[in-house]
Amino acid sequence: MIKRLPADSPTLFALPEGPDFAFEEMARRDGFQCVAGADEAGRGPLAGPVVAAAVIFHDKSTPKGLNDSKQLSLAQREYLFDEIMATATVAIASSSAPTIDRIDIRKASLDAMRRALLLLTVQPDYALIDGRDVPTGLHCRGKAVIKGDARSLSIAAASIIAKVTRDRMMARAGLVFPAYGFERHAGYATAEHRAAITRAGGCMLHRWSFRPLRQDDSAANAGIAD
Repeated sequence: MIKRLPADSPTLFALPEGPDFAFEEMARRDGFQCVAGADEAGRGPLAGPVVAAAVIFHDKSTPKGLNDSKQLSLAQREYLFDEIMATATVAIASSSAPTIDRIDIRKASLDAMRRALLLLTVQPDYALIDGRDVPTGLHCRGKAVIKGDARSLSIAAASIIAKVTRDRMMARAGLVFPAYGFERHAGYATAEHRAAITRAGGCMLHRWSFRPLRQDDSAANAGIAD
């Protein structure tokens, strides 16, 4: 059975089984020499930053097993993180919880991806961005790729770097704020996390613009943990 494709698909008949270099190759056929992929992790949690990564592979010698970070186990992500860091040009940026509250999660995510791309030590002339939007303020051409982390190897690599980096940040946050169990749920709205917010209030890592934290009558607003 032939699948219907979105307009930006690089193939005529069906989406690939996993990410490949089709989008990167299209950009190079159009005359762009250095192509980066960018993605973020942490749009949904109630606490912590949103973290973005940008990755450039300079040839097709990529680590085996690259895929959307959500499709990989913790051990696979950790292994691939090291492999990507050893074989690619990588940059990482983040937007903090206060920034997310101030400008909203969409803008904070796009700004983190913009800064990650600008921080690359090798500047790309084309960027593939996971999602529907291209950040403003890039120094290169950009293309939004829906579900890009499952379709582009560069974006998939960026998704792994962003996810592992954020998970490590939240594990450290768990040592500083032990009441919340950040090392176990990375700030997502698990039952454990919601119960901790009700019990202890929020802390400086929480996103006060997110429900249930933003509700004026919420128990979570009873106090802010130091």
